[in-house]
Amino acid sequence: MNNNLIELKTLLVFVLIIFNHAVAQQDVFIETESFKEKGGWVVDPQFVEQMGSPYLMAHGMGNPVSNAMTSVKFKKKGNYHVWARTKNWVPGNWQAPGRFKIIVNGKTLETTFGLTSGWSWEYAGVVNIESKKVSIELKDLTGFNGRCDAIYFSESKQKPPSDIEKLKAWRAEKLSENTSPSKEKTYDLVITGGGIAGCAAAIAASERGLHVALIHDRPLLGGNASSEIRVHTEGIYGKYERILKEIDTKHYPNGSYKSKIDQKRRDIYVKSFKNIDLFLNWRAYDAKAINNTIQYVDAKHTSTGEKIRFKAPRFVDSTGDGWIGFWAGAEFSYGRESKDTYGEGIDEWGELWSPEESDNFVMGSSVLWQNEISKKEEFFPVLPWAVDVAKDHKARAGEWFWEYSREDLNQIEDAEDIRDHMLRAIYGSFANAKKLEKNKFYKLKWVSYLVGKRESRRLVGDHIFTHNDVVNLTKFKDSVVMEKRSVDVHYQRNLKDASQPDFLSSALFYKTKKYYIPYRSLYSKNITNLFMAGRNFSCSHIGLGGPRVMLTCGQMGAAVGFAASICKKYNVTPRDVYTKHLKEYMDLIEDKK
Repeated sequence: MNNNLIELKTLLVFVLIIFNHAVAQQDVFIETESFKEKGGWVVDPQFVEQMGSPYLMAHGMGNPVSNAMTSVKFKKKGNYHVWARTKNWVPGNWQAPGRFKIIVNGKTLETTFGLTSGWSWEYAGVVNIESKKVSIELKDLTGFNGRCDAIYFSESKQKPPSDIEKLKAWRAEKLSENTSPSKEKTYDLVITGGGIAGCAAAIAASERGLHVALIHDRPLLGGNASSEIRVHTEGIYGKYERILKEIDTKHYPNGSYKSKIDQKRRDIYVKSFKNIDLFLNWRAYDAKAINNTIQYVDAKHTSTGEKIRFKAPRFVDSTGDGWIGFWAGAEFSYGRESKDTYGEGIDEWGELWSPEESDNFVMGSSVLWQNEISKKEEFFPVLPWAVDVAKDHKARAGEWFWEYSREDLNQIEDAEDIRDHMLRAIYGSFANAKKLEKNKFYKLKWVSYLVGKRESRRLVGDHIFTHNDVVNLTKFKDSVVMEKRSVDVHYQRNLKDASQPDFLSSALFYKTKKYYIPYRSLYSKNITNLFMAGRNFSCSHIGLGGPRVMLTCGQMGAAVGFAASICKKYNVTPRDVYTKHLKEYMDLIEDKK
C-alpha cells in the first residue's frame, strides 16, 4: 500500500469529524497508531483485547525518542477541549516514567501526560484551533515507554468513557466503524499467526497448490524467533528439514543482533511463494463459527484500521494464545493439571513440576535485552520506579531465564502488566549494574517491548499429548511430529528460594529418547475445520514442556499444511484425514521430506 493511500485511509477512517446538528458541535478523534510519521514511537498491538486498541509507545530505553507527527482536518475553527487516553505504567511516589507532551500546530500544551494510573483520559484544557488543517505531535520527555492510545478534541467538555465496553462502543461510533468488514477475501486455507509454526503451515500448504492467507500482527515473520523478540530456535527438524531450514535461526545467544540476518532470509523465503498472500500488520479480532464450523476470521490493520473478512473451508490457529479457537468456541485448557489428572507427577520435583491440586500457574513470558560496550562512558539514570522490582539485582543483559509468571496473573489478560514488570526488572537491574566502575562503558543497546510467551491457552484435540507419551515413547500410527530434545519445564526461582528475584526462572529437565506427537493433537476436538500448530496445540501443561520450542512447533505447522491439502482433495474435515485418509497423508509427508 503506498503512502498516499495510507494517508487517505488515515484521514477517512480515523480522523472522523462529527457534526452534531442539534447543538452545532463537532469533535475530532485521532487514533495515534494512525499517525503518518511515527518518529521514534512504536506501534504496540499486543494488548488490543484488553485495553481496546493498538497504541503508540515511546520505547527509547532511557533516551527520549523523536516526535510522532500527523495532520488532521477540522471542519471549523474555534475552542476545543482536549483529552489524551494514556497511562502511568508505574504509579507511585516518584515521577511517572512515561511522561510526554502534545504539540498542536507547533504550540506545546502545558499539560504533561502519562500521569494517571491505569488506562484513562487525561484532560489538557482548551485550545484554540485557528486553521482547518492542524498538525499534532507527541513529544516524549523520558524515553521510558510513555504511551498514548488516542487524542480527542471536542467543543463539548463531555469526557469520553473509560469503561472498556462503553469505550468500545463510543470508539466505533466516532470512527463510524461497521461491525462487519466491508471487504472479503476467500482462500483455501487461512492461517493466523506468522511465527515459525504459521510460516511452516503456509509453506507446506502452498507447495501443495493451496491458496493461502497468512495473517500476522507484526511487520516481521517468526514470532519469538523474529528480530523483534530474538529467541533462537530449538528442537529438531523431524520430517520437515527442507522447510524448516529456510525459516529457522542459528544458535546464537538469545537476544543477539544476528537474528536480523535470519529475519531477512525468512521473510524473503516466505514471500517467494506466489500463492501465499501475506497480511503483515494485520491482527485478527474475531472468528465466527456456526454449528461448530468456522465461517470466517475478521482482521484489522494495526495502523490504518482497515478491516477484512477472511473466508475459507479450513483455518489454522497459530496465534500462540489460541485466539481463533477461543473466539470460535473451541474447548481449551489453561494452567497446570494436578499430578493425578494424567499421572504426570515426579516425586523428586514435587510441586515445582506438577502440583497436588490443579492451579493457574504456567511457564512465564520473557523479555530479552542486550548491551554494547561504548568507546566513552555511558550514563544511565537512577530509577526509583524500578527499585521495587529489581531491588539490588545487577545485570548487563538478559537471557531465557528472565521470565515472569505468577498464579494470579494470566499470561493473556495480564500480559501488559507482565511486560511492564519485566521492563522494570531490566531497567532497574541495568541501573544497578551501571553503579559499578567496571560497567561505566556499557550502554543499553536493545530491549524488546514484545512479550515472548511460553504458555497460555491450549486448544483441545482428539488426543491430549501428555508427559506419558514422552515417558512411553509412544509411536502413534499418526506420528507426524518427533522430538528428542529434553523436556524442560520452567518455574520461578523465588518459589524455591524467596530471596531470589521474581523475574528469574529455572528449568527442570527430563532427558528422553525420541518421542512422537500424533496428528490428532493438531486439530480441534469440537470445531470441525480448525487446525492448531504451535504452543496452543492439544497437550497438558507438562506435555507442553518439550514440544513448545520453535522447531517442534514448526513441524506441527508443516504437518497441518500438508493435511490441509488432503482436506481440499477430498473435501473433508481435519478429523477425516485421520479416519479416512491416513495412509495417503503419512505417505505424503514422507514424499515431501
